[in-house]
Amino acid sequence: MGKGYAEGPAAEERFAELERAERGSSLGVEPGRPAVFGSTDDDPERHFLGWVGEVDPDELFATGKAWGLKVVRVRET
Repeated sequence: MGKGYAEGPAAEERFAELERAERGSSLGVEPGRPAVFGSTDDDPERHFLGWVGEVDPDELFATGKAWGLKVVRVRET
């Protein structure tokens, strides 16, 4: 039996994202900081939820507080 979103398109995208980050690091490109984006009841449009480490995307998904989650590396300004 599967483990929910840990399989399928979401997992494949996450692994591809990790590979892109590794390639970027080896090329001397600053990979940025991982940020969590998703939708909530208050704002159904995808928006910034917080930085990985400050918010836990697995917990947000498991509790139903957010959905459509995506972790994206962005540069802090």
